[in-house]
Amino acid sequence: MENYKKIKCGKLYDGIQAKLQEEMEILVCGKYIKEVGHNLPCPEGTEEIDLSHLSVTPGMIDAHVHPQFFSWRDLYKDVIFNSDGYRALATYHTAEKALHGGFTTIRSIGWFRESYELDVKRAISEGYLPGARMVVAAHILASSGSHGDMSQVVRSHPQLSDFLESTYVGTGNGPDFFQAAVRREKKIGGDFIKIMATGGFATPNDDPDDIQMSDGEFKAVFDTAKELKIPVTAHVYGTRLMQKLIGFGITGMEHGSLMDKETAKMFEATGTYLVPTFCPYQDAIEGDEESMSMKSPEFCRKLHFYQERLRRGREAILESNIKLGYGTDLVAVHESYESGWEYSAWLRSGADPFRALQAATKNNAEICGVEKIAGTIEKGKYADISGWGRDLLKDENALRDCSFVMKEGKVYQAESYVDL
Repeated sequence: MENYKKIKCGKLYDGIQAKLQEEMEILVCGKYIKEVGHNLPCPEGTEEIDLSHLSVTPGMIDAHVHPQFFSWRDLYKDVIFNSDGYRALATYHTAEKALHGGFTTIRSIGWFRESYELDVKRAISEGYLPGARMVVAAHILASSGSHGDMSQVVRSHPQLSDFLESTYVGTGNGPDFFQAAVRREKKIGGDFIKIMATGGFATPNDDPDDIQMSDGEFKAVFDTAKELKIPVTAHVYGTRLMQKLIGFGITGMEHGSLMDKETAKMFEATGTYLVPTFCPYQDAIEGDEESMSMKSPEFCRKLHFYQERLRRGREAILESNIKLGYGTDLVAVHESYESGWEYSAWLRSGADPFRALQAATKNNAEICGVEKIAGTIEKGKYADISGWGRDLLKDENALRDCSFVMKEGKVYQAESYVDL
């Protein structure tokens, strides 16, 4: 016997139309959405779920998550003290907590050590463990000494640093290395390739404007990925590298925080997506010294140095027509499953709430390659549905305060992360 549920919505954002629809209903059959509309007829015995007091959306998607640690405070300890098994448990913890927070899909953006994310993804997808659906880049691909080479945490002990680097399967140099690395990521089941193409804010001896791979290495990555039909995204901040990567035919990038109008037009012309990860730089945008001081000295120094360019970059991104995704990149101050913080950064930056909601639903489903099953509330999609008690259009904390969550037709306990 088929299991039917009918959800009565207070307001509905379906991921398709930029509006909140009144008095809508969603008929769910098993894992799938059967119908969406007004006063839907339903079979006898249908369970009714009254969400008339909530705003209902597709299950949210976070397209830039580092799930490999229980607490952001453990990030730099991980290099030495955390085992692969511990990291796998942390990855599952993040996926479970994200689901309870109304984010039914997360895109794990890769790590320098093993975290067995593909095993966690498999256990969740096979129904053994409850958690957000996972889209996974198994490892970060990076050059020696780059932002992706975390052995620099122990740089004061060069021999130890070199040894640790030798254990990172995604860290190396030269076209042959990167060609082989892409092939291995595809072999083990990675959903996409993540390259650390530029320096960063948190690492000590590089710069966000640096280009940390050669043209030959880039060509090896993109040529191999094209042949293997696996998408590539890149960690990137500066415009010089963004323009170079567009020339190599990349389909999307992460961060892009130092954007300018010329580069934005190139994104628009090529349809290249950007997951801008506003939240980690919101304190610099607003000049919040208390928040910045919670980050590492290197991170804090660079935020101050790049503060004005970050502000101009934020403006260029939001004034553009770039296809934007929604991603948090929480490795400091907030926990990696607190995905609703990114919504706050969008609204505080003056973004249209519907653009942020589309980024976290329809756009992210396309970026993650799950658009056939998730991202919108329409007939035939999985019943991934979240409910929110706060005003989605005005309350910056709305996506931190989940009141209802359903994934593939099953209702899970919702949690609020507002008071964390």
